[in-house]
Amino acid sequence: MELQQAGSDFTVDAGRSWAAPLRRNGGWIAAAALLALAPVFIGGYELFLLCSIVSMAIALLGMNVLIGHCGIISLGHGALFALGAYAATLSLTRLGVPLLLVPLVAGLVCFVFGRLFAVAALKLEGMPLALATLGLAIVMPQLLRSDLLARWTGGVQGVSFTRPPVFRGVPLGDDAWLYLVTLSYLVVAFVLVHRLLEGGTGRAWRALRDQPLAATAMGVPARRMRDLAFAISAMLTGIGGALAAMQVQYVAPDSFPFALSLALFIGVVVGGPGSRIGPLLGAAFLVLIPNFAEHVSQAMTGAIYGGVVIALMALEKRGLAGVFERIQGLIFRAVRRRAPDRASSHLQPGDKA
Repeated sequence: MELQQAGSDFTVDAGRSWAAPLRRNGGWIAAAALLALAPVFIGGYELFLLCSIVSMAIALLGMNVLIGHCGIISLGHGALFALGAYAATLSLTRLGVPLLLVPLVAGLVCFVFGRLFAVAALKLEGMPLALATLGLAIVMPQLLRSDLLARWTGGVQGVSFTRPPVFRGVPLGDDAWLYLVTLSYLVVAFVLVHRLLEGGTGRAWRALRDQPLAATAMGVPARRMRDLAFAISAMLTGIGGALAAMQVQYVAPDSFPFALSLALFIGVVVGGPGSRIGPLLGAAFLVLIPNFAEHVSQAMTGAIYGGVVIALMALEKRGLAGVFERIQGLIFRAVRRRAPDRASSHLQPGDKA
């Protein structure tokens, strides 16, 4: 009898251990499922915009690691986005890498580049470091235009290519399959970053961000952890750039101006630095708001875009993640208020509440 009881307790505990993560991440699982079903309901330009949001979210996820969790300001991630795009293009056109592995190759290239850049640049801190990354964003387009690299980059004209089919003989269109591949990379990236942030690496990053002197005194290897954060951030940004290039099937230096680095920085801040949902919200903002502003007035696109940014940050300093949390809190409070009313309505006159 005791053995049966122990066995039933073990079964209950095992069920709870499996159910707890599902309860905590149920909203994320539902959101991923809805996004995966998107090609069934939309296509054409709408699917193109959604795919752009997903690839941009991967890049912002990388920047969020650096800015939101490490407190390191970077104004040069547009250069890493460009590096990932060109690495993907060369992998497809010169090396014949399978399409599904191209973003991984681009991410590896950016990881190595980011690691090397971090060795030199992260000797600096604060504004000098931000200026060093700013220089990277300014230099990269010039390098891509130079005659020295024109053999691989195409120079000013850039490189256009035809994307091979993702899968042959399947009912979904190629654009829909590319979207699902991009979404899969986003899900994997979110899971990996979440595991890092919940473990010792994430705690070390946050300690260096909030109390750098105390963290160093307790034995946290500050230089190594910051180098790792920059390399992982570069890798994710490069994967986002690779997927964006595969979507448009064209890369050129003019596609990656300095303004792209500023846009990525704005996306992190507007989305909400350090929040889990911030990269996705920031990516949606970067893709949709300029399109909305252009539809309103082509002559005032920049003014409308800037005005929305100013208004949003004035109303909620935590960005769109803060707005999302407020709405979520209002919904939960409304549900909790209705729950007691429903319970009392089911009581019989002779019952006790």
